[in-house]
Amino acid sequence: MAGLSTLILLLCAAKDVMPSSSHWKPTWPSYRVPVILPQSTLNLDKPQFDAEARLEVVSPCGPACHKSSPLPTYEEVKHYLSYETLYANGSLTETEVGIYILSNGGDGSQGKSRTKRQIYGYDSRFSIFGKDFLLNYPFSTSVKLSTGCTGTLVAEKHVLTAAHCIHDGKSYVKGAQKLRVGFLKPKHKDGSKGANITNSAMPEKMKFQWIRVKRTHVPKGWIKGNANDIGMDYDYALLELKKPHKRKFMKIGVSPPARHLPGGRIHFSGYDNDRPGNLVYRFCDVKDETYDLLYQQCDAQPGASGSGVYVRMWKRQNHKWERKIIGIFSGHQWVDMNGTPQDFNVAVRITPLKYAQICYWIKGNYLDCREG
Repeated sequence: MAGLSTLILLLCAAKDVMPSSSHWKPTWPSYRVPVILPQSTLNLDKPQFDAEARLEVVSPCGPACHKSSPLPTYEEVKHYLSYETLYANGSLTETEVGIYILSNGGDGSQGKSRTKRQIYGYDSRFSIFGKDFLLNYPFSTSVKLSTGCTGTLVAEKHVLTAAHCIHDGKSYVKGAQKLRVGFLKPKHKDGSKGANITNSAMPEKMKFQWIRVKRTHVPKGWIKGNANDIGMDYDYALLELKKPHKRKFMKIGVSPPARHLPGGRIHFSGYDNDRPGNLVYRFCDVKDETYDLLYQQCDAQPGASGSGVYVRMWKRQNHKWERKIIGIFSGHQWVDMNGTPQDFNVAVRITPLKYAQICYWIKGNYLDCREG
């Protein structure tokens, strides 16, 4: 009974948005963020790194399927938010977590024929050219993973991406142990600083500079068995780099309801594999949502997986506009809508629980993770 009442309290707190006074600006709401703390850590056998990297995840479970799924129990939530940590030397640990509420807190075979495209009507993606754009915020926060996915800078040494870029749900992918993160930079010749040719008809040539990953966190909710089931709710991972990247990063935030997003739209940039070496930006309307997922039809190709989905809203406490990552682009879902096939691109929402977990991974201190 105590576990059930705690779960009810947990879910209520996680979904509770502190009301704000009416304001003409789309404003970041304040959330009651739970506390997630490690309880015990076990050493696991070294992984085999035998899975093939997949740049997209296909699932037949659509909005209605997810909405009709039973709420997890308190113990299940704790299990899903427990996590594995993979280190650069190949060692692996599993950490069990506790969840606390502080009183002062504030495979569809039909779908496979279409999943490769992920373009809806006219292709509305924009390739970003010129160092004055690529090297400036927010585009400069997008990075490329050596496994082929995209990630987003969320701290001085941390990158947020999709779990399936590292782990296929059953095993770590080839290359995960020697994972690197690529930063797009101008390609200089003969030691020159490079001329500013942003206004030229020819875009400046760019190259990737790579930094090794020190360790990787993946939630157990993704590892529990099959990437094509409800585990898509946990398709996110955090990478810690071996050294700081020295770029401006984008903060994470709790995902507001879709109706509260400016224009109902989301934005993200990624390295789509049909435009090699190009950073591709897009925005689109959110079509549907569950507590853990955003369904939209942003044009995207494999390779964009792991991109940080962000919006720009007014931060009342700081009196300024601020972009925050509210989700992680996961990939494609083929959905049977009352007998009519329909496909969506899906992003994992950063819920209060996920915010608490990711923030703790970054900061190592729950006191700095109380405001979402």
